[in-house]
Amino acid sequence: MNPTRTIRVDLAGRSYDIAIGPGLVDRAGELSRPLLAAPRVTIVSDETVAPIYGARLAASFDKAGIKTTTVTVPAGESSKEFSSFARLMNELLDHRPDRKTTLVALGGGVVGDLTGFAASVLLRGVDFIQVPTTLLAQVDSSVGGKTGINTRHGKNLVGSFYQPRLVLADTTVLDSLPRRELLAGYAEVAKYGLIDDPAFWDWCEVNGTAVLTGDAAARTYAIEQSCLSKARIVAADERETTDLRALLNLGHTFGHALEAETGYGSELLHGEAVGAGMAMAFDLSAKLGLCPAADAQRVRHHLGAVGLPVRLRSIGGDNSRRWDAARLVDHMRGDKKAEGGKLTFVLARGIGKAFVTREVDEAGLRGLLDDAIAA
Repeated sequence: MNPTRTIRVDLAGRSYDIAIGPGLVDRAGELSRPLLAAPRVTIVSDETVAPIYGARLAASFDKAGIKTTTVTVPAGESSKEFSSFARLMNELLDHRPDRKTTLVALGGGVVGDLTGFAASVLLRGVDFIQVPTTLLAQVDSSVGGKTGINTRHGKNLVGSFYQPRLVLADTTVLDSLPRRELLAGYAEVAKYGLIDDPAFWDWCEVNGTAVLTGDAAARTYAIEQSCLSKARIVAADERETTDLRALLNLGHTFGHALEAETGYGSELLHGEAVGAGMAMAFDLSAKLGLCPAADAQRVRHHLGAVGLPVRLRSIGGDNSRRWDAARLVDHMRGDKKAEGGKLTFVLARGIGKAFVTREVDEAGLRGLLDDAIAA
């Protein structure tokens, strides 16, 4: 019996599969070979992941008769800066690629975002494949074709919509992840229930701990349901031309502001920021009378119970950071989702009832942030 599950992202002329299951790093060559324009790939990975999985991935391509080169970037968000991106592009060009070369992203969300953007502009566009190695990347950033890098003005403000040819989500690689990385990914898993699937949120409340402690069936189900949800939304609104795909940004307006304030470093991981942001989005929804207070309490309780830092004072660990509501709002103004000077939020009328609004009163927002800082 083949334990691999396949989900199709259905896009006109650019459809692709997400394969989910154990051992896919070792089957990457076999699964990729029919999709390659020519039997040559360049693996892009980071200094943390490459020593663990790089040789195995390269061996799988070699076994399939595919020539492989590798480029390694530093681990962490700093690799998504302009200077780092320039170094990556020059290193890729050092290998003399042509337009039939395929890039392969081996790593978490940073590597996936960076490699996808590189593929979109290298020689005016080459194919790429995602081999995500974190839970967050498997359920979110590797799927949907959003690529990009950060600037001093904010996160992912330079980028492109550029779809991969294939996503290989190897569930066994998650066994090597630190718990903190699993938690960061779990925030994005839970997000799909909060957007429009209250039954999945109910499942998360019961099974979230199993996902985090290594239950293989629970992890596979969580990844599959997350990818099914994202594939459906991306197929309906690939380039976020309506508010449908924007629902995937639940928690992100708050979260990106928290990341900007903490400098995009190890103090606050992206998924942790999203978790805190989702709790704040539900708190704001309840404060505005849009959402039952009990639903906001459920969100905060579950995310906090599994170990996500849903209170601002718990971010960073030593309680030394001094948060400021005005600064956080200023970060929100630089968010790419802001339109015409109005901040864009994903709020909720209840669990599984998210919606997009640009009509949040700034005084109410500052009041919520002041409450969050004081909590």
